[in-house]
Amino acid sequence: MCRNIKTLYNFEPPATEEEIHASALQFVRKLSGFNKPSQANEAVFDRAVAEVSDAARRLLASLHTHAPARDRAVEAEKAKERSRLRFG
Repeated sequence: MCRNIKTLYNFEPPATEEEIHASALQFVRKLSGFNKPSQANEAVFDRAVAEVSDAARRLLASLHTHAPARDRAVEAEKAKERSRLRFG
């Protein structure tokens, strides 16, 4: 799994369109092996990003949980601490 794709579900505030698009872009980049596609593949690449974004949006809207929403600031602080411990 690509390390740059972050969990978007069950956060307060909810994931933004930009976050959904960024995760879809990373996913398509990983699948295709292209960081930036050639002109010949650009339309297909962009369509794939749009379709993955739509699927992700539908998924996030459909999921249900009884768990309390996670706080973005708290999760970011936990990630910083893990990084500090890992890399010093």
